[in-house]
Amino acid sequence: MARRRRAQVRKIQPDYKYGSILVAKFINSLMQSGKKSTAEKIFYDAIDIISKETKEDGIEVFKRAINNVKPILEVKPRRIGGATYQVPIEVRPERRQSLAIRWIIKAVKQRKEKETAFKLARELMDAVNQQGAAFKMRENTHKMAEANKAFAHYRW
Repeated sequence: MARRRRAQVRKIQPDYKYGSILVAKFINSLMQSGKKSTAEKIFYDAIDIISKETKEDGIEVFKRAINNVKPILEVKPRRIGGATYQVPIEVRPERRQSLAIRWIIKAVKQRKEKETAFKLARELMDAVNQQGAAFKMRENTHKMAEANKAFAHYRW
């Protein structure tokens, strides 16, 4: 945690195909070893697969999937006296988005299918339908926050 000042938030350029900053953030998170063109190809192929299978706009499905996976509450450990309590807190909007992106990518990597674009398309469609591993992570986070609601008065 910085003691002097807040870290500067970097400006992210929107992606070239859809002009969306959310898509650019997702592609940057999907990228491994600096291979951005590979990450872009995987993402755009997944959007094409979604468009063909659902007969809807792929980007709209992607945005709905991200919104369905965004957590509202999470728990943070807070030490009071000798005990550590899991205190439920609201999640800031930037963190909501980054957690949703991170969870979707983690769920994609855990899937058993062969091609990454296909796995990403399936996970996004599952998230829209409120299923899949990424949506389950959100539900588990909310359940933990609900279970520890008694410690909400320890918020700072």
